[in-house]
Amino acid sequence: MKRIFIVILLLLVSGCSVVRIDTSSINNTINVVLSKNNQLFNRIGKGYKYYVPRDVNYIDNNELNDKLYSNGNYYYLYIDVISYYYKKSVDYVENDNSYYSKKIDYNDKEGYVEINQMDSGQFLVEFMYNYAKIEALVNEEDINDVILNASYILSTIKFNDNIIRLMLDNDYLVNQEEKYDIFTSVATTNKFLEYPSEEE
Repeated sequence: MKRIFIVILLLLVSGCSVVRIDTSSINNTINVVLSKNNQLFNRIGKGYKYYVPRDVNYIDNNELNDKLYSNGNYYYLYIDVISYYYKKSVDYVENDNSYYSKKIDYNDKEGYVEINQMDSGQFLVEFMYNYAKIEALVNEEDINDVILNASYILSTIKFNDNIIRLMLDNDYLVNQEEKYDIFTSVATTNKFLEYPSEEE
């Protein structure tokens, strides 16, 4: 009984609240999640950071591309630092022939969601927002979960301008290379080991 009282007291004092989202509607999920100003993050990449929801697992990274996994589905996250750096706007026209197609604009960030049924019967989800894109090939019953997770991931991406500037600066990326052969003795490649003679 004492433990229950302490847990209830902690919840009241901390002001925690649970917000449930009706995920049966793609529009509702996108509207609710993207309208929030989420500051969460638990993953850090080269020049960016973002939040991975609890039921999504980080698998691998290849430069500015992350591979994630959740409930049998792989998510491919692509970060577009060049478009971010130059503040390129999204040029998207809604597609009436798609299963779902919508241009989105929240918190001064643009994007789109397009879902198309493939020949295999699965659905290709393309969710672009905040200079990043998530793609996933899923069954129809998984679409709403993918949209919810992708909404959280994409809405929480924060860029580090200083690191991105360094990454895109040609002078920074070009360095002086010196050929070094680990199979050749240092003594034969330079005069590092030579001592000045006493006559000098």
